[in-house]
Formats: sequence, C-alpha cells, structure tokens
Amino acid sequence: MKSEIRHALASAAAVLILALGASFARQQGWIDSDTTTRIVLCAIGLQVAWYGNRMPKQFAPSAAAQQVHRVGGWSMALSGLVYAGLWVFAPFDVALIGGCAAIILGMVVTIGYCLSARRRFNAA
Repeated sequence: MKSEIRHALASAAAVLILALGASFARQQGWIDSDTTTRIVLCAIGLQVAWYGNRMPKQFAPSAAAQQVHRVGGWSMALSGLVYAGLWVFAPFDVALIGGCAAIILGMVVTIGYCLSARRRFNAA
C-alpha cells in the first residue's frame, strides 16, 4: 500500500511541477496561454492512461475481480490516451468536449462492466 501512495504522490508532484514550469514559460513569453493549458491537460490525460495501465497489475482477490481490473484498466488507459491526444491535436472546443466525453465513456464502461459482473456473480 505504501508503494501505491508513493507512486500517486510522485505522479501528482510531476503534474504540479509541469504546471509550474509551463506557467513560468508563459510568464517569460516562451509559450502562450493556450499552449500552457494544453500541456497541463495532456499530462493529466497521460496520468489517467498510466493509472489505467496499472489497474490490471494490482492484486485482486478473485478471477472475477481481476477481470474487472482488466476491463477497467483498458477502458481508462484508452480514454486517457484519447483525452491526451485530443488536447495535443484538436481545436480547443473539440478537445474540451471530446476529451470529457472520452473520460466519461471510460468511466461508464468500467462501472457498467462492474455492475454486469456483479449480476453474473450473484446469479451463479
């Protein structure tokens, strides 16, 4: 458990340092405000993808729980990559709406699979 907390704190610190660096670069006139926003939001999308990639590797007490971790990991990793990609390449409005839709869809897939797995487990 301590290792997971250290990883989460290091990841959060990395995003904060990146945000501060981007803000400093904007204040120096090296990048504009739009680029600053895109850098930070792309990093957040990559962080979601990273956590999604870690989900299947966590301990699960049963095969059903491991399957839920796999589906949730795939859906969150893919939605995080879509979110990050949209913030890098798409216009601002498309990135905002499409990125939020991608994350919400990843959450819906994960929650939906959890509920269906629970129904199947209770029926057996």
